[in-house]
Parts: sequence; structure tokens; C-alpha cells
Amino acid sequence: MQISTVGIIGAGTMGNGIAQACAVSGINVVMVDIAEAAVQKGIATVAGSLDRLIKKDKITAADRDAALARIKGSTNYEDFKGAQLIIEAATENHELKLKILRQVDALVAPGVIIASNTSSISITKLAAATSRADRFIGMHFFNPVPMMALVEIIRGLQTSDATHAAVKDLAERLGKTPITVKNAPGFVVNRILVPMINEAFFVLAEGLATPEDIDAGMKLGCNQPIGPLALADMVGLDVCLAVMEVYLSEFGDGKYRPCPLLKEYVAAGRLGRKTGKGVYTY
Repeated sequence: MQISTVGIIGAGTMGNGIAQACAVSGINVVMVDIAEAAVQKGIATVAGSLDRLIKKDKITAADRDAALARIKGSTNYEDFKGAQLIIEAATENHELKLKILRQVDALVAPGVIIASNTSSISITKLAAATSRADRFIGMHFFNPVPMMALVEIIRGLQTSDATHAAVKDLAERLGKTPITVKNAPGFVVNRILVPMINEAFFVLAEGLATPEDIDAGMKLGCNQPIGPLALADMVGLDVCLAVMEVYLSEFGDGKYRPCPLLKEYVAAGRLGRKTGKGVYTY
């Protein structure tokens, strides 16, 4: 299957990033969100990102205009008709994703592939909520999508070889490097990354070092481009907490217990960059 039109559910950070990656690569996009204001904000974010690329001489003004012309914003799932692939990029909430997937599954043609950008939820479970488990797959992009080269492709128990091949081909057409992962909580990258972030919060809570020194230690000692606490602020502390809670629930292993300080920050609304304050103030 050659994918020429992609539907995207969610116009937030991940959704509009995926939309940009597709549009720049010559693929048509229908980006749907619940409110028109959210859709327009998503399109404006893509436009701003493309403008920055023009200033860096990465693309031309004509490239920007062509990419934006490939993105259609909507608040209606009915506009997904004609898409060969739907990528769900909604908030990392199990029940919400199930609700959305059931709605979309009932609307789009039987041959359409549905993918989820979930960072931690079982692809097998999500697939079972649809009538097309063999055409359901995980397609986990990383933030910021236009810059990050990796895409985790997660096969559920029922995912067919043809579905996997079509989605892998699309990822490569987007200029990404796909890795194929078995279905398990957190898959590969977040299974390693988020517990590391959680441990950094334990180190901070115990007063072993300041946030700045913790991040400097990991950057200089482990050659990481960004420290774990600064990365948590970028990802969103609420997202980090949600992922740890999924691990604790799914594995039943106390080593995945979320740090109380992480939970406290989230309860206080200190979610990171998106709220202006997390571990650091922005």
C-alpha cells in the first residue's frame, strides 16, 4: 500500500509535528481536533516552524507554502475519508484513546490502517477495541517530531506483515529511521528513559544535588545532550508521571513507583515548559 494521505487525530505538539513531517515530505494531511481554535493553533505552529527553517536556509518560501497547502484542518472525523492511514496523537489517556479509536474505526473504510502515537499503552489492547486489529499498529514519534529521526514501530499481537511494511515505508519516506519493537509497556526508548527521569527526581528529592548539577552531571558524565530534569520539563511532567503509573500497573514491580516529588509537582500544576514552570522556570 502506498500512503498518500494521512489523517491525524490531535493538533497539539505531537499531532502538528507529525503533520509538518508529512507535509514537507509531499504527503497530504487531514489534521482533526475537537475545537477549531486548537486546529488553527496547530496549523499556526507548523507555519512558525517552517518560517524558522526558511531563516536557516533549510527550505524555501515556496517549500513552506507547498507544505502548508497539503495540510487541511478540521473538527470532523468524516474528513478522514480518502486517507490510507490514520495516526491517533491524542493525550496519553487510555480511556480517551479507546473512545477516539472506536469512533474513527466506525467511520473509515475497512482497508484503512490506524496507528497510535502512544508512548506507553499496549498496542494489542488498543487494537482489540477496533474491528481491524490486523491493520492496527503503533507509530511512536519523538518530540520535536520534525527534528527527531527515530520512529518506534510497535507490532501488536494481531498486526499483519502488510500493515507493518506499509507503515515502515511511510516512516522512511518521512526521512525517519524506524525501529521495530514488540508490544510491551513503554516499548524500548521510554522503558529505559522515563525510569531514568524518575530516578533523577528521587535524587533531587533526596537533596543529593541541585537540578542544575544533576543535569550537568548526566550531560557531561553520560554524554547526554540534555539533562533528565530539563528533558522532563520538555516532555511534560504529567506525561512522565502517566507513563510511570502505566509501568507500575502493568508490571506490578515497585521499581516503577513514581517519585513523590514528581507527583507533587504535577499536582501543583508544574508540568514543565508548557505551563512555564516545572523543575525549572521558563
